Amino acid sequence: MGQSVDWFVMLLTGALLLVWIYRAIYNWLHAPPGMKRLRLGKGGEWSADEPSVQLLEMNGYTVTSGKHRVPITIGWNGSRLQSRLYIDYVAERDGNVYVVKCARDRQPMDWTGSGMRDRLIAYALMLPESSGVLYVDAAERTVHEITFELGVSER
Repeated sequence: MGQSVDWFVMLLTGALLLVWIYRAIYNWLHAPPGMKRLRLGKGGEWSADEPSVQLLEMNGYTVTSGKHRVPITIGWNGSRLQSRLYIDYVAERDGNVYVVKCARDRQPMDWTGSGMRDRLIAYALMLPESSGVLYVDAAERTVHEITFELGVSER
């Protein structure tokens, strides 16, 4: 009787192991191809005295992270070029996370669809889990929330 119980336990364990392996391989084969995800670290320091931070807080946002430098390697005709993107802040409101870009005098924003796309879509694509991009103009005391919906056309 003892041997039959041992065989039953071994068969049950083997069957469970086979089911587990089958499910793991099945899920792996049917999962969408992975993206290289950007994970932001802690970011740089920021001060509550900064005009952009004060403006965000007046509009109900909480700044959770300071400046981030995102290095980019570009392949061009067999050469490798280096560049970077800067995120000024990361802010939250109502459980939504936003990438924050601050206005620059030497780079005025073109408030057309193509102008906003050219300047800001890289930030939305870089962090797809974000709810949008906040464009903060401390001189004009404005916060613009920009969202991008890819593949949705209303023609």
